[in-house]
Order: sequence, then C-alpha cells, then structure tokens
Amino acid sequence: MITTLAYADIATIAVVGGLSLGALGIVFGTIGTIVDRWQRERSRREVAAYIAEGSMTPEEGERLLNADNPSKCRSRRS
Repeated sequence: MITTLAYADIATIAVVGGLSLGALGIVFGTIGTIVDRWQRERSRREVAAYIAEGSMTPEEGERLLNADNPSKCRSRRS
C-alpha cells in the first residue's frame, strides 16, 4: 500500500498532520487559559463573599488574592 503512494501524497499527509497537531495544541492551550482565568475569578468571588459575611478580614483576602497573582510573583516568571 505504501508503495502505491506518491511522494507528494506522503508530503501532503505529513503537512496536514503537522498543521492539525499545531491547531489542536492552540485550541487546548486556549481552553487551558480560559479555565485558569475562570477558576481565578471564581476564587476572587469566594474571597469577596467571605469578606462580606465577616469570616475573613479584607487584609486576609487581599493577601490571599495576591499570593497567586502571576504578575506580582517574580519566581514564576524567572
């Protein structure tokens, strides 16, 4: 069966396969980013609810929210 495929067919299959894998990587990377941001916003809402009900001080909430902030954490980016 492989002997009947022309070299152009094999090259086409390789290019289409590579582009498909690249597209899948982009899609799953985007989904991962969306889920990460969604979870972070959910955590922020929960902390705000704890502060509103009085079981957490605003300072504790601020400390919790800043603990997982990628833009303020230098060790993650380095």
